[in-house]
Amino acid sequence: MVERTLELSEPLSFWGGVDPATGEIIDVHHPQLGENISGVILSMRSGRGSSSSPSVLAEALRLGHGPRAIVLEEPDPMVWLGAFVAELLYGIECPITIRGPLPTDS
Repeated sequence: MVERTLELSEPLSFWGGVDPATGEIIDVHHPQLGENISGVILSMRSGRGSSSSPSVLAEALRLGHGPRAIVLEEPDPMVWLGAFVAELLYGIECPITIRGPLPTDS
């Protein structure tokens, strides 16, 4: 099975940036507006912003519209917390890994 990866060009706030009922990116200022995070390996530099983001990520995972896994360039405690809460409350895993910047990244 080939996993689909969605590489975001900008950080994403789950709060106000993702519809947890669909997985669609709804932030009108995000370059990937309209893309969907459901079931993908979501790759991005980091999350952005709000301490409410963990609840939206956990809810998206609970509803089956969260990412399968998340790859970050830098640690983000709010993204980690959302995945942790989903596993703790709902038994749904969303692994997170930190890859650091690629050698070709500036």
